[in-house]
Amino acid sequence: MARSEAGMIPAQMRDPNYFPGIIKGTPLGIQHVLAMFVSNVTPAIIVSGAAGFGFGDSSSMIYMIQMSMVFAGIATLLQTITIGPIGAKLPIVQGTSFAFIPIMIPIAIQCGMPALMGGIIAGGIFHFFLGTFVGRIRHWLPPLVTGLIVLMIGLSLVKVGIQYAAGGVPLMGNPEFGTFTHWGLALVVIFVTLGLKFFTRGLWSCLSKPASTVSGTDGIVR
Repeated sequence: MARSEAGMIPAQMRDPNYFPGIIKGTPLGIQHVLAMFVSNVTPAIIVSGAAGFGFGDSSSMIYMIQMSMVFAGIATLLQTITIGPIGAKLPIVQGTSFAFIPIMIPIAIQCGMPALMGGIIAGGIFHFFLGTFVGRIRHWLPPLVTGLIVLMIGLSLVKVGIQYAAGGVPLMGNPEFGTFTHWGLALVVIFVTLGLKFFTRGLWSCLSKPASTVSGTDGIVR
């Protein structure tokens, strides 16, 4: 019978109560928590940098990160516990989304944070009502359409990724920005991630992201 990369059969993967054991479950759980935390914090950092107070005014950036985590927790509880028809009654972790960053960055730059926050509130209300009938129009969104949207989001964030790989926003304009030290560290993380993902099997393949994070952290320390 076919097994997944983590060594589970399809029936086990469909069972929400299945526990793979402490040896496999612990590192996979840590990876899941790290993935959720980083993906929830990073959009706030990127938008803060675009608004001009990402690193010069750390208190404002910290505030945005805190608000992202607080409302992600509230939304996750609504999905899990549910209130009336609101929620899926599943352990679905909610959080910020990279999908809106290409729109949020120019608004933050040209109109400021008040306009951005107002747009977020309006967009949230629109999404709330969209959720009541989105199932009826799902056939309008085949994999080709959703795949192209994800590709466009990724391409729009290439510039941000390159800037951070070269040293990050605080070093822009500094001679240290873009040096081999920063590029080398970014390349190590990329090669470790891709190498473990595509050239190993089992648990190591599943743990490519935390392993690459550890390798990058070790490179910073050294």
